[in-house]
Amino acid sequence: MIAGLVAIDSGEILFDGKSLKDTKIGYVFQNYREALFPWLRTIDNIAYPLQIEGRSKAQVDRRMAELVESFGVQFDLNRFPYELSGGQQQTASIMRALAPRPEVLFLDEPFSALDFEMTLFIREKLQQVFMQTGTTMVLVSHDLEEAVYLADEVLLLSKRPTRVAEILHYDEPRPRTLATLSAPGFIETKKRSLEIFQREVRR
Repeated sequence: MIAGLVAIDSGEILFDGKSLKDTKIGYVFQNYREALFPWLRTIDNIAYPLQIEGRSKAQVDRRMAELVESFGVQFDLNRFPYELSGGQQQTASIMRALAPRPEVLFLDEPFSALDFEMTLFIREKLQQVFMQTGTTMVLVSHDLEEAVYLADEVLLLSKRPTRVAEILHYDEPRPRTLATLSAPGFIETKKRSLEIFQREVRR
């Protein structure tokens, strides 16, 4: 609903006082294999939002170069998505979502189909983007460690009918590193998250 994909029943959703139609969003879908257009080269998939906005070729090329440098892309973006690995496809999906410089970025379980090495890489890239741009990110995850590591606020949801069971604040400074995983604040927040999760499951 907050991404505008499902109609709301009542009330309104505002981003810094603005409606959704006045807010530029990016969306990284869980099923990235189906989210990328198979008939377009990967570079054209990433550039698609910019082309929809009517950007000039020079503007598109400049933004593509920025994204390639930022992500340290080492695979061939002229290949079609189905010719890439899962991690490469997800990287392209995130680059596409970031291409138009969104104010809010939605990520629906972006690590669920990635191996551990690629998960660590994408985690750090998202953290880097956040530190550089301050882009608000809303990330859905079933991994409590991942949620606490990346988030400033962890919203834990109940069973259906779904409600916000609790909101935990985590203000560990960035950049967060492997040392963060053993920091007292991280351990305590993860423990509290697990307690809330188990409480809600038992209800």
